[in-house]
Amino acid sequence: MQVIRDIPELRDWRESVAFDARRVGFVPTMGNLHAGHLALIDHAQRRADAVIVSIFVNPLQFEDPDDLARYPRTEEHDLERLERAGVAAVFLPTEPELYPHGQDEIVRVDAGPLGDRLEGAARPGHFTGVATVVTKLFNLVQPDVAVFGEKDAQQVAVIRRLVADLDMTVELAIEPTHREPDGLAISSRNRFLDAEQRRQAPAVHRALKRAAESLAGGHTVAATLAGARHWLSQQGFAVDYLAYCDDERFEEQTRLVPHGRLLVAARLGGVRLIDNLAVHTPHPTSLESDR
Repeated sequence: MQVIRDIPELRDWRESVAFDARRVGFVPTMGNLHAGHLALIDHAQRRADAVIVSIFVNPLQFEDPDDLARYPRTEEHDLERLERAGVAAVFLPTEPELYPHGQDEIVRVDAGPLGDRLEGAARPGHFTGVATVVTKLFNLVQPDVAVFGEKDAQQVAVIRRLVADLDMTVELAIEPTHREPDGLAISSRNRFLDAEQRRQAPAVHRALKRAAESLAGGHTVAATLAGARHWLSQQGFAVDYLAYCDDERFEEQTRLVPHGRLLVAARLGGVRLIDNLAVHTPHPTSLESDR
């Protein structure tokens, strides 16, 4: 496994792979690798001849400096896991390497209206930071296929639009959300949960499953969401948002749509958990009553 820390070395690696006519898979991460990341890597390995992983805690997508400072950085552990996973290379740039003119001077990629909704409204500027760093990484790595996780469903939608609207040739592959046995979505932030919070945390996923069952049972979107928010608050969560939206533009919906999704962001103490669940209904208007 080649460990690459600067852009010239990355370009040399990419040229060597191109010379061998190998298909390149790419998995961008912020490190602190877990089973969910390894599933993305495995997915990439099934679609490509050589897989490169990036590790970079991107400051542009953090609106809270304290959140950025406490994000777990576990380089030695991550490199060991990547070696065992059999990746071809890992790109470990510093902030000055990717943003040589500083954060304030960089040209940014606006994520558009999609980036201002839901998670974007809760974290202003977050998706512009995501779109900017993903654009830079795609330009540098030039992957044939890039793999992302469905846990960050709105992020996936932003990147799909980025690729389409900027005429990028990379193929996107989406890996389903990986969960603990009790349903909690695997996340680097789970390590901040204490024992009692870890016991409570799966309630986020249960709330989504109950809401999906409520919608399928004919209850209105408004009643379903109100009930789910109330139940989560009773479990000790502070809900940032709990919404039902379409699966492309992520606009909130008041009636069922053929390809809908439930999304939630909720805080348990100082830990913010996000999750989502697809709710596909072939004949949505026939399912919703006035209950």
